[in-house]
Amino acid sequence: MIIASLLEFNWLADPQAWGALLTLTLLEIVLGIDNIVFISILVDRLPEEQRKKGRMIGLSLAMGARMVLLLSITWIMSLQTAIFEIPVHPTLWDMMPKAAEHGGMLGFSWKDLILLGGGFFLIWKSTKEIHHNLEGHDEKTMTSKAKASFGAVLVQIAMIDIIFSLDSVITAVGMVNDPTRVSLMMVAVMISIGVMMLASGAISSFVSRHPSVKMLALSFLILIGTALMAEAMHFHIPKGYIYFSMAFSLLVELLNLKLRGKSQPPAAAEI
Repeated sequence: MIIASLLEFNWLADPQAWGALLTLTLLEIVLGIDNIVFISILVDRLPEEQRKKGRMIGLSLAMGARMVLLLSITWIMSLQTAIFEIPVHPTLWDMMPKAAEHGGMLGFSWKDLILLGGGFFLIWKSTKEIHHNLEGHDEKTMTSKAKASFGAVLVQIAMIDIIFSLDSVITAVGMVNDPTRVSLMMVAVMISIGVMMLASGAISSFVSRHPSVKMLALSFLILIGTALMAEAMHFHIPKGYIYFSMAFSLLVELLNLKLRGKSQPPAAAEI
């Protein structure tokens, strides 16, 4: 059925399907921003001549992961079935509606375990990068290590791509509300990854040029990792709150950069 749906493009004649394609593409781009930031921070540890290659391979892995998961929709949806349960104290029921609905028992699925592990990995990796930036390292030592770690960077990108792709695919299936329209979802993924590939260079260069933005981006990744772990534990945290706080923080930082940029020429003149 999945193979047949790949060749099914009857939705092209449906105006509502085009609306769903546009909405899904925009959502995939928004959900992919954190992926671009994470890839940009990882490839920033590589030599200059390898960074573009690392970004392109990383985003290609992201597209490949999404395509594979879309071809395995039945399996993906089965990942949401609980495999074991744990009791939850009644004081936490307000934050865990699912536990309250099931008499205080909280079920965990493979999806929850993957999100839990992915959130922990994001927090660990982001904290490590913050420590690396604050402590500082000898440039020559860092360059020699980076040259030898290109494969390790790709492995880390692939790991986090799977986490982001899992959440992205489940969101896509929920939005389209028709698991058989795999071709529509694949088109949306290809368009969104194409846009991200075009924008990745500018985003990566901007993050690399401004240490304060890089630190803010790492803080965002810790926030996203915390949100993933909370989602795995079935804590209800509206994603709108997270995206708003990130957008507000970024806006404040951009204003700070603009103010610093205006005050820099006079300071240079005094020197």
